[in-house]
Amino acid sequence: MLLRTFGWSFGVTIAGLALAFILWGWEGFAVVAILSILEISLSFDNAVVNASVLAKMNAFWQKIFLTIGILIAVFGMRLVFPLLIVGITAKLGPIETIDLAINDKDEYERLVTAAHPSIAAFGGIFLLMIFLDFIFEDREHKWLSWLEKPLARLGKLDVLSVLVALGTLLVVATTYGGEALVGDHETADKTATVLISGLLGLITYLIVGGLSEHFENKLEEGDEEDAEEAAGAEGAEEAEGAGKSGEGATQNGNRQLVGLAGKAAFFLFLYLEVLDASFSFDGVIGAFAITNDIFEMALGLGIGAMYVRSLTVYLVRKGTLDDYVYLEHGAHYAIGALAIILLVTIGQHINEVVTGVIGVALIGLAFWSSVVRNRRIGHEPGKNNGQGAEPEVEAKV
Repeated sequence: MLLRTFGWSFGVTIAGLALAFILWGWEGFAVVAILSILEISLSFDNAVVNASVLAKMNAFWQKIFLTIGILIAVFGMRLVFPLLIVGITAKLGPIETIDLAINDKDEYERLVTAAHPSIAAFGGIFLLMIFLDFIFEDREHKWLSWLEKPLARLGKLDVLSVLVALGTLLVVATTYGGEALVGDHETADKTATVLISGLLGLITYLIVGGLSEHFENKLEEGDEEDAEEAAGAEGAEEAEGAGKSGEGATQNGNRQLVGLAGKAAFFLFLYLEVLDASFSFDGVIGAFAITNDIFEMALGLGIGAMYVRSLTVYLVRKGTLDDYVYLEHGAHYAIGALAIILLVTIGQHINEVVTGVIGVALIGLAFWSSVVRNRRIGHEPGKNNGQGAEPEVEAKV
């Protein structure tokens, strides 16, 4: 299982580090290795959240996530995205932007850093919406019940997440937008930019998440109709005729199911890619503290992204989220922390190490709480489908 799931990641690591050594020597080797570790440490919570979404997909879409998805993650977000940002903000063409990134690395770094307020506002609000929708939902398992119970009651107001996100964006824009960081010691008035970028992040979340939920609901409705038709066919008086009719209806239902599953899976895949993009913002910006070479950056962050993708699939196949029920909670709290950190970095510098430590700490606490819960109810991971002798669902935290 481990080798089958992480085989590509191991292979890419060996090839990537070897290529780094050939192109840039031991210094490049070390830079790429450090960037890989940085990406993994910053994105562990991403893997846990991805797993909760990926579990809804079939094997085909899981493969798409690991193949086409990784190409989008590595080349799209870690290489093309920074170039695109520089091209738009500096009003440069594609060739000019690439030439700038290769031949004037300091200026390229300056332009990417100058775009940080808009990037942070977009990603921060997108991630904040993920956290808010999770925390305002009345879930079966509650980790911090003293907090999650009252918030779930408040969450009965459907638009609460949007209202909180808009309020947060307004506070951030008025607090930090006037003197947003656009360099190490340089500020500028980016209030309008922060507001527009944050609204775009909110709209993107609502569109992608809404379409995904719409097709998921249609998929469930089609599944229920198919089951009802099959049950009706079995109870018909004319067994042969009804059997043929039921078979035809079931086949039609299955064809519909496949079509709906395809649409639902596509928008879930799109949601995962936008989610990955939001998570990668701090990694891409933080990488400039280590190197301003776009190829070293893409290679190092790309290796890390491979491990995050493989870890996501591993969690799904092992059923880890079913066995350790508070992991998903810890990951979403880490997302909430990352969202706030991204928004604060519009006006204040926060070291990327802080982000990584907070994320790992929250997931570690959630894992420990899950282990304690499993021992208390007599649940053995991988043996009784998440149910123990006593189906206790609240953590004593």
